[in-house]
Amino acid sequence: MISPFIVNDKNLFLTRYPVAQVNRSLQAWDSADEYLINHVNEQELVTPISQVAVFNDTFGAITTSLTATTYSGTQVFSINDSLISMKGIAYNIEQNNLDNSNVVQLNSLDPLPSSTTLILYKIPKSKSLLVEQLIKIKQVMNKDVIFIAADRAKEIHSSTLKLFEKYLGTTKTSLAVKKARLVFCQLDHPIKQDSPFPTVWPLNQKQKFSEQERDFTISNHANVYARDKLDIGARYFIENLPTVKAGSSVIDLGCGNGVIGLSVLAEQNEAQIQFFDESHMAIESAKENIKQNLPKLMSQCRFQLNDCLTDVPSNSVDLILCNPPFHQHTATTDHIAWQMFKDSYRVLRKGGELRIIGNRQLAYHIKLKRIFGNEKLIASNDKFVTQSAIKR
Repeated sequence: MISPFIVNDKNLFLTRYPVAQVNRSLQAWDSADEYLINHVNEQELVTPISQVAVFNDTFGAITTSLTATTYSGTQVFSINDSLISMKGIAYNIEQNNLDNSNVVQLNSLDPLPSSTTLILYKIPKSKSLLVEQLIKIKQVMNKDVIFIAADRAKEIHSSTLKLFEKYLGTTKTSLAVKKARLVFCQLDHPIKQDSPFPTVWPLNQKQKFSEQERDFTISNHANVYARDKLDIGARYFIENLPTVKAGSSVIDLGCGNGVIGLSVLAEQNEAQIQFFDESHMAIESAKENIKQNLPKLMSQCRFQLNDCLTDVPSNSVDLILCNPPFHQHTATTDHIAWQMFKDSYRVLRKGGELRIIGNRQLAYHIKLKRIFGNEKLIASNDKFVTQSAIKR
């Protein structure tokens, strides 16, 4: 949704990226963004020599606002795990005709800028990512840095504040404004702690055709789902994967830690697997898991950061496996599933298959029939359904 975000009496037009998404009614900022930016401006926290680190700016409201209002000498570092967020920030700066020369975008695995004077921190949905980032901030940042976090008030629990106190130091909160709240931290905790990430855990899996047990070692970075065990959805999906022919070209779409593609490759050593995700931590986890468990087959794998299957050649693969997300940040939305299914139809060869898993209530069969003209139920239980669609 393109709508004005008013900062210092200046209208900024912000778009929730990707621009072509089906659901255009979602706003590209929230009240926590607004509260945080207003506080920074009212307190005059940014100076010509400031170095500002912005974490988890999902749709670019904070970074774009800083670009529009800060001094020419102010350096802004925007740190995200999401490729879509990074693209959205660049898009919003460009569409407002702003100079981006003082903005540096970093991903979640890049070293943090140690000379930061101000940290503006949007609290992520993932508590693991929150812990990982707080540990890194304490390890790297000067104790005199100003730290301000923001989120919707209902998301800031006592357990959340305890994490700030545990990893950073003295923590206080603001009054709620428009159902949002700020968190102020001093980096005065006496101990710098080591990160527990990436987590590493064993996976014992029965091979579908040989019926033999196989032991894998799975590595998960902080922002990857199911960080210490195989989640029940992935396990059910693995139980209902199709038979893959030798030489087949396969995509693990929204791959996470890559366990689906890993399972396919373990069964069919002659498959060509492409792993796609928009999370830097997911792609790095998938890459590490193939390297650790099937090192001799690394040359048959490609690992790509992407917004679904953007710019992937049409009619180029035989099989796409996907567990679509049904939310973007805190908003429940089906536009990502729509894009995944439409991209899959374009990328599949004639006769190629898209096989998905989803919660029963999401009714993905309707979308599949609309896009592919067909849909088949492969398996179902009380929670999940596995479905297939063929490109005719």
